[in-house]
Amino acid sequence: MKIAVINGPNLNLLGKREPEVYGSQDFEAFLVDLRKEFGALEIDYFQSNVEGELINAIQEFGYSHQGIVLNAGAYTHTSVGIADAVAAVPAPVIEVHISNTYARESFRHQSYIAPNAKGIVIGFGLSSYRLALQSFL
Repeated sequence: MKIAVINGPNLNLLGKREPEVYGSQDFEAFLVDLRKEFGALEIDYFQSNVEGELINAIQEFGYSHQGIVLNAGAYTHTSVGIADAVAAVPAPVIEVHISNTYARESFRHQSYIAPNAKGIVIGFGLSSYRLALQSFL
């Protein structure tokens, strides 16, 4: 089964950016662990800080893969375009957040993606990705 993990803006800085919120491990190192742990899944990875590139990736993987794990970062709370892309593809999308967005600023309480997502995993650090991947097994 092919699953795409798509990360949005500033997630390329994991391990450096606000470690008290996002932890101290960079995502590429974590991805190595995920691929070992979930050997039954073929996990592709894409990260961009650019909204249109994320939409392109959702559209591409949404037709070629059996699922998407999406952490759209701050675009979760602002992007109707990303929400529309999630709604347009047949692959189920699991929305993921490292931090508990409901324990943060009020603008982070709104997700444009959630209404079209198969499910949401928030607040478990990088293990949020692990839980999302488990949902595809």
